[in-house]
Amino acid sequence: MSRSLPRTCRICSKPVNPADKLYPFCSARCRTIDLGAWAAEEYVVSRPLTEADENLQPSAPKSDAHDDD
Repeated sequence: MSRSLPRTCRICSKPVNPADKLYPFCSARCRTIDLGAWAAEEYVVSRPLTEADENLQPSAPKSDAHDDD
């Protein structure tokens, strides 16, 4: 039996349900704050990209169980 660790919002640390459409954030507000941090260059890539990184194939996007269109 595997136990999953409690999931929390990356911005405010409130509990987050991984099945929620906004995951890994608890709200649109926290998602927007995170986007702003990227835009303000507050986040950085931890190491230079290598040729192996550039050759990686992107994974297929996961289907959204909330969209019924």
